[in-house]
Amino acid sequence: MRALIVVDVQNDFLPGGALAVPRGDEIVPLVNQLMKHFKWIVATQDWHPPGHLSFASSHYGKSAGDVIDLFGVTQVLWPDHCVQESCGAEFAKTLHSNKFSQVIQKGTRREIDSYSGFFDQLKQSDTGLAAWLRSQGVEQCYIVGLATDYCVKFTAIDAQELGFATFVITDACRAVNLQAADEKQALEEMNQAGIQLIRADSILTLKRSTNNY
Repeated sequence: MRALIVVDVQNDFLPGGALAVPRGDEIVPLVNQLMKHFKWIVATQDWHPPGHLSFASSHYGKSAGDVIDLFGVTQVLWPDHCVQESCGAEFAKTLHSNKFSQVIQKGTRREIDSYSGFFDQLKQSDTGLAAWLRSQGVEQCYIVGLATDYCVKFTAIDAQELGFATFVITDACRAVNLQAADEKQALEEMNQAGIQLIRADSILTLKRSTNNY
């Protein structure tokens, strides 16, 4: 059994959003197509309380893009984004979110960020995603979304470490690229971790059947 994990396809990460991922909107039609080929579809949703400590605005004299030590974790500071109950935290309007089997909210603790859909950055709290996947008999995770060099990467690496066969559909992801080589480095890290990097065509060209699920 396999599942599609749709990572953070939310308004604030799309063009015009508070933390726009370049060309992030381009993946939405492809993600919608991919969803037709999976029985189980899980979405992660950044869901920060106001004043989250990953926000530059929570640190006097700091700007978005600055890097600090936050309780022992290297933390990039971001613009305020995906604040709970805000429009920016909602899923993209053209994303077929009615197809989601489960939504996993992350980044809900003010003092620690959560790039991964499975754990916070210190791995002190578990979102319940792994338990949910196992309860559905899922053994393979296919990951798409935003952004390749942050939440996609951390979600994929955790999935692999938790024992799921993990695939990242690279053309259904986009990167932040604070540094020009960030996406390339993220793909290399995932590959070295044993994650398989594939293209959407490898899924879309299969005939839809129960065997594909």
